Amino acid sequence: MKLSSRADYGTRALLDLADSWGNGPTLLRQISQRQQIPLLYLQRLISPLVAGGIIRSARGAGGGVSLAKPPNEIRLDEVIRLLEGSIAPLECVDNPDTCDRSEACVLRDTWSEAGHAMNEVLESTTLQDLAERQREKVQPDEAMYYI
Repeated sequence: MKLSSRADYGTRALLDLADSWGNGPTLLRQISQRQQIPLLYLQRLISPLVAGGIIRSARGAGGGVSLAKPPNEIRLDEVIRLLEGSIAPLECVDNPDTCDRSEACVLRDTWSEAGHAMNEVLESTTLQDLAERQREKVQPDEAMYYI
């Protein structure tokens, strides 16, 4: 299964916010520059994350975006679902009525197992986990550029 740039960029932006957790709102322009994400694209990713309760947005002086809850409470499966929708490899996995062969299809069973395995990894991974892994891989002064 291949995720889109929405999932990649959205997760990188959230990791940027996790890295600055507790320091107040961050300007999207700063995230865009640090993560090398086009600003207009990043702006479009914000709405589903706000609607899903992952981030909050504040306007005006001192405004910007910040995580709506601690990084250890934000699971990767939530983020991916908000940005991508279902992570099922094929439509028939979520909706067997889309195919007349679903009941007897061993391929559907295999794709379903693969989707469940991927979902287990995403459910057990938080932004905090990713931020800690990132800190282990990169020197502290370089961390913001490689998240």
